[in-house]
Amino acid sequence: MSRSHQHPFVPYVPPRVPIVEGLRRGAEFHEELERRRSVRWFSDEEVPLEAIELAVAAANTAPSGAHHQPWTFVATNDPELKQRIRAAAEEEERKFYRDRELPEWHSALAPLETDEHKEFLEVAPWLVVVFAQKHTPQPDGSLRKNYYVSESVGIACGFFIAALHRMGLATLTHTPNPMAFLTKVLDRPRTERPYILFPVGYPAADCEVPELTRKPLGQALIVRAAPRS
Repeated sequence: MSRSHQHPFVPYVPPRVPIVEGLRRGAEFHEELERRRSVRWFSDEEVPLEAIELAVAAANTAPSGAHHQPWTFVATNDPELKQRIRAAAEEEERKFYRDRELPEWHSALAPLETDEHKEFLEVAPWLVVVFAQKHTPQPDGSLRKNYYVSESVGIACGFFIAALHRMGLATLTHTPNPMAFLTKVLDRPRTERPYILFPVGYPAADCEVPELTRKPLGQALIVRAAPRS
């Protein structure tokens, strides 16, 4: 098929995977992700920067609106920065857990037994903060508007989490509310807003997680099949 384009295009011919092999890979991938859990007790064991780089490289392959890739991953293992982030996060969390009248939200979180204490922000060897770019500065000083920012950054974060799990690492999607303090602490421009804070490391030897069950496939998927002829 011959097509005309006004912008550069290149052929895309990925290797064809036989369906039996594809289903095997799909089942294997699901089984691996089924073992993934969010962790709040981390080991302080060192994690090499290369692991963070690989996980961000995987996140960077995510689809995004107009291929604008409206994300910035900021990683730190600096104890001083981690302490400042923990102090600011715990200040916001104290307001959430003690001062704000949010009975339904507090009730929903009760099985997780979370509170304002966030020791993991200092114990985990790395903190990775993902920033969403509503606009992206251009070389000429102008600002490019980005599209489907939350959707795009959310997909990239999913890839990031899966990559960490594949390497045997654990994380947590921590979202203190509000998170504006991260912009200041990590010296990010006003064109970015904090999206998720990820502590990254190995689970502690005595790590525990809530006993939870995931939504069954029958509740997550509705199939509208073609009628039989």
